[in-house]
Amino acid sequence: MVIVMAPHATASDLAAVVARVESAGGEAFVSRGTSRTVVGLVGDIEQFGTLSLGALRGVAEVVRISVPYKLISRESHPDRSVVRVGGAPIGPGAPTLIAGPCAVETPEQTLRAALMARAAGATILRGGAFKPRTSPYAFQGLGEDGLRILADVRAETGLPVVTEVVDAHDVELVASYADMLQIGTRNAQNFALLQAVGDVGRPVMLKRGMSGTIEEWLMAAEYVAQRGNLDIVLCERGIRTFETATRNTLDIAAVPLVQRLSHLPVIVDPSHSGGRRDLVLPLTRAALAVGADGVIVDVHPDPATALCDGPQALVREDLAELGAAMRGERAGGHRVLDGVASLP
Repeated sequence: MVIVMAPHATASDLAAVVARVESAGGEAFVSRGTSRTVVGLVGDIEQFGTLSLGALRGVAEVVRISVPYKLISRESHPDRSVVRVGGAPIGPGAPTLIAGPCAVETPEQTLRAALMARAAGATILRGGAFKPRTSPYAFQGLGEDGLRILADVRAETGLPVVTEVVDAHDVELVASYADMLQIGTRNAQNFALLQAVGDVGRPVMLKRGMSGTIEEWLMAAEYVAQRGNLDIVLCERGIRTFETATRNTLDIAAVPLVQRLSHLPVIVDPSHSGGRRDLVLPLTRAALAVGADGVIVDVHPDPATALCDGPQALVREDLAELGAAMRGERAGGHRVLDGVASLP
C-alpha cells in the first residue's frame, strides 16, 4: 500500500500521515521525486484500512499495489516521471543524450570529450572517476582527482555530471562533486550501496545487472526509492547471454516492458552492450525506435590511447551522425517519424 501526497501537501501534513501509520504499528517510508511525494507502508494492510488515511489533510490517494516494487510501479504513479539532472530532463519527450569518456584520464582528455559531446547535443556529461573492473590489474580510475576534473569541466562547459560510485563509504564524497550518481552493473544488487545513494538526495542512474532479471532490476530501484529518492533513471546496458560476438546482449524489449511496469525513465547504453564503435549508432536507433528516454555513450578524443573501453568510444565523426539520429534525422536531411523516413 502507498499513500500519494497532493502537490500542495505541507511538511506537517506528511508528518501527520507518518504518525498515523506508526500509531498502528506500521512503518512509513517517505520517497520524494521531482513532482510528487509517496509514502510506502509496511505492516498490517487490513489494520491500515481502518485508519481513514485517505481523509487526512494533504493526501491525494491511497493505493493498494499488487507488485513487489510498490514505490516505482505505474500502479502508484500512472504518469511516467521526468528526472532532472541539473537543468537537463530525462523522461518522456525528446530523448536525452548523455555522453563523455568512460574513464576520466586527464583534464585535457575529459574537456575535449565533453566539448565533442556537447557539440553533438549532449546535455549531461558522463565520466568515470571510480572504475570497477573485472581485472584488478586494469585501470581503476583516478578517484577524487577524477571527480575534481569532472567538476572543473562542468564549470567550463555547463554540462551536469553523472559518475559512478562503487562503495557506500564514498557516496557522500561523490555526491559532493556529481549531479547524478551512477550504480554500475556489478553493483546492481549491492543493497547497502543502493540504500546509501537513496539517502543522499541526488538523482540516481541504475544500470541493470549483467545477469539480472527485469524484476531484480526493478526491486533494486525500489531499494533506492524506499530510502526517500524517486529520482531514478533505469539504464539497460546489455545482459550476459551465451552469445560472444558482442560484449553483451542488448535486451531491447526491456525498454517498452519496463516503461509499462514502472513510471521511471528508461535509457539505453549502446556502448557497453555492443562493445564496438560500429554498433553504437545502430543500437542507438533501435533504442530510439522502441521509445527509450535517452542513451548514454562513450566518447574519447583518441580511442587508440584510451585507458578504458577504447574500442567502443565514439570520435567526432561518429558523434555528428549520432546527434542527427537523436534529433530524428537520417543522412541527407530526412526525418524519421514513427520509424518511417519522410522528406522535411
